[in-house]
Amino acid sequence: MIDGILPATVASAEAFRDPPHVTLFPDEEAVTRGAVEARCVEFRTVRHCARKALGELGIPPVPILPGPRREPQWPEGIVGSMTHCEGYRAAAVARAGDVLALGIDAEPHEGLPDGMLPAVARPDEIARLIRLQAGRPEVHWDRLTFSAKESVYKAWFPLARRWLGFHDATLTLHPDRQTFDVELHQTHLHDTGPSLTSMNGRWVVEDGLITTSVVIEAASAAA
Repeated sequence: MIDGILPATVASAEAFRDPPHVTLFPDEEAVTRGAVEARCVEFRTVRHCARKALGELGIPPVPILPGPRREPQWPEGIVGSMTHCEGYRAAAVARAGDVLALGIDAEPHEGLPDGMLPAVARPDEIARLIRLQAGRPEVHWDRLTFSAKESVYKAWFPLARRWLGFHDATLTLHPDRQTFDVELHQTHLHDTGPSLTSMNGRWVVEDGLITTSVVIEAASAAA
């Protein structure tokens, strides 16, 4: 499912159920100590997916620990992203020489809780979503927007190392192409670094799930 919205330079793995007997490295076990069982299970499975994806790149199994903002810390020279929701776990990785940053997200294909949309979407986005919902009611566009912005943040944070709020990005969805364009309102990656003004992403709705991806390829970033 996730591989259909990722370029060939990105390796991925996914799971629709939690396999038994998945083991963690001791440092990873320490992270989950005291957590509820559901959290431990998803933590194990998504790292199982991550190690499978890394294996496609020839990277041996290594601990994948959360950073200060819970972002996964990948082996040197690797970029990646992980996601989990009810009934789905996935990871995607690439070599830093091919991909500058990437983000993936999965969500249940259902509407956002009442009252949540204004916190996720800017007024101009909400107006577009209302029109989309009227014309294409088979898709929960509000939840898709949430997922896409989660993918945007996951691609943004490793580059900028600072928060990007939902209202710091404007999304334009393209239903027929199953893509989206992103205009960023926070642009500087570092205090003295370059700007990143836009991103592009892809999405799919399948088997009761929404999955989204944002991939910033190294060649396009250098152009």
